Amino acid sequence: MEVIKKLTFNIKKYLIFFTLTFLSIGWILGANFSKFAATNKSIFSNVIVFFVFFMIYPMMINMDWKKITKLFKDPKAILLSLLYNYLITPVIAYILMRLFLHNDELALGFMLVMLIPVSSSSIGYTGIVKGSVEVATIAQTINFILIPILAPIYLSIIAHGSKITIPMNSILKSMFYVIILPIILGYITRVIIISKVGEKGLKRAKPLIGLITLVSMLGVIFFIFFLKGHMLVSKWNLLIILGFLTIIYLIIALVFETWFNKRAGLTYEEHMGIVFLSTGKNNGTAVAIATLAFSPLVAIPAAILPIFQIIFMIFYVKLENKIKKYFEKNTKINYTRKYEEE
Repeated sequence: MEVIKKLTFNIKKYLIFFTLTFLSIGWILGANFSKFAATNKSIFSNVIVFFVFFMIYPMMINMDWKKITKLFKDPKAILLSLLYNYLITPVIAYILMRLFLHNDELALGFMLVMLIPVSSSSIGYTGIVKGSVEVATIAQTINFILIPILAPIYLSIIAHGSKITIPMNSILKSMFYVIILPIILGYITRVIIISKVGEKGLKRAKPLIGLITLVSMLGVIFFIFFLKGHMLVSKWNLLIILGFLTIIYLIIALVFETWFNKRAGLTYEEHMGIVFLSTGKNNGTAVAIATLAFSPLVAIPAAILPIFQIIFMIFYVKLENKIKKYFEKNTKINYTRKYEEE
């Protein structure tokens, strides 16, 4: 287990490198073996579905549903995370999409990933900067539950009056496979593990659970670029545009949320509890939905965004001390860890 723990830590630490490596290898092989990829597209699509399920399912095992009751102590931070994820972000993303993306599939993919909040590593970043992990956990749970409810509604609104066709049946079916089913099976698995080995046993298994998620995510990225490698060679400029849009969004979101959370009266700990899950997106889930309900091209934005997302999240972590001083400025009382007492 120590080897697995170390391997998981290293993959997370160098996730940018691993993402770029799997992306590049898939792209190169897809460009050089395009006929083979096209001939066996259905097989590779099923392989993607396999990786997708085992990317989401382990995350659901780690989710502690009991902590959701803490929401009622002070819901301000959680409500703000919902505001950012399901109102402000869609508006910003829609404006950027209309201004810069003229390919319908890529535009849909960009909007899709922006509508799937809660980065899987958001709680990890919160812990690193000594934010409120309790707030982060509650906000993550609430936001994730709303994905299969709100995302289809938003996509239908976006598609209205445009050339984009939204296959609602396929979306709902894909959400069942990548969100609802993993939630159910993840909860059952969690209960079984705890009943057999207890909470400590589950904690010891977390490195393995995390490793399965990471490896599956890299597998999905590899096959997405493998299936579309030839097309991306001729349209490489689209990747530059997507990277540019991602950078613009992250700058706007991080600056605005830092400023607004301070004005709203959140403490530093509460702010750090929601800022990462309000700006970072759950690319794995977005890739899963795009792949199952649409096509690999729609999944390209979700596969590209993690590269820039990780860079900006790490940069924000490095600003920890400056952000803390900003939140504590002119504040006589330092309200800390509201959610630690239970």
